[in-house]
Amino acid sequence: METTIKSNLKQRLGSLDTLRGFDMFWIIGGGELLRALSKFTGWEWMNTLSSQTHHVQWEGFHFEDLIFPMFMFISGAAIPFALTSKLEKGTPKKELHKKVFQRMILLVVFGMIYNGLLEKGFSNIRYLSVLSQIGIGYFFASLIVINTTTLKSRIFWLTGILSGIAFLQFLVPVPGFGAGLFTPEGSINAWLDQHLLPGRLIGTTFDPEGVLCIVSAISVTLMGTLAGFVLRSEKYNPSRKTVILVVSGASLILVALLLSPFYPIIKKMWTVPFDLLTAGISSLLLALFYFIIDVKLWNKWILFFKVIGLNSITIYLGGQLIDFELPSKFLLGSIALPCGNFGEVIIVSGMIAAEWMFLYYLYKNKIFLRV
Repeated sequence: METTIKSNLKQRLGSLDTLRGFDMFWIIGGGELLRALSKFTGWEWMNTLSSQTHHVQWEGFHFEDLIFPMFMFISGAAIPFALTSKLEKGTPKKELHKKVFQRMILLVVFGMIYNGLLEKGFSNIRYLSVLSQIGIGYFFASLIVINTTTLKSRIFWLTGILSGIAFLQFLVPVPGFGAGLFTPEGSINAWLDQHLLPGRLIGTTFDPEGVLCIVSAISVTLMGTLAGFVLRSEKYNPSRKTVILVVSGASLILVALLLSPFYPIIKKMWTVPFDLLTAGISSLLLALFYFIIDVKLWNKWILFFKVIGLNSITIYLGGQLIDFELPSKFLLGSIALPCGNFGEVIIVSGMIAAEWMFLYYLYKNKIFLRV
């Protein structure tokens, strides 16, 4: 792991960093800010937006359900820039295999630390996490990219993974329940997690970052790599790349919606329609950001999100180690206290500002956590 990289940021694709930062913004306080604004205003349209910052209980889809898979998609989109370029320069595959394997192990360890390993030890710890799913998904998607050379072969792998998930979720009988049951207790996800996962499950029946969810995350990451190859291709002009991303995203969304009446969209199970839907929306958002930032060069507004996106893992872990709400309350508490419900808006805004200033300090000093 390189903890300090003095890189040439101009060589990076601005849209990827900005979209990653936009995604992370909702994790580090954006959703909380929207809920505070909804509580303060009481406006119906604001309440509708605020409801999107909560996960659906089971079947269905909210914006909150997009955040994690979109991060996986963006990670995949970066793979052609990070790895394929090295292959073209003659870097041995063995070296790249080692690099992505080390990345996976570090993210799994970081995820365990996030879950309380240093505080509680190994007894009764939850081994899997958001970070472990990112690491494992990136690892296997990278292996496929490194060891294949054609679009056809990568689509073959993607189709095989999605078909395998569908086969397990639809056709493999779960003891005591039967096959094709999409419930927390009777799903194949629950059975696999109960019998294969070490440590503590996050719920009573299964882990939303469990065995089959990880396989689904690989498929979303792999769909992201296909988008990355489009962006990196020299065969298409920028406008054509935008169109390809839009058409691909819309097609994935359409297929997901057509499947959903009999194959439900369930985030906690990462069903195939959920994978397709989130990859499709991510592709549309990537097309939008790419067109605005890298094609039209309307990029004067991107610094806020870019600073977050360049140190996304840092702020995710940092939120566990540093209470950024504390300085906000210390500095703004006297202003917020007499403001009623608007005081919550002030405190959350101050917390986001504290997080951003911390990341901006790292950005200005070219300190980036690279795993």
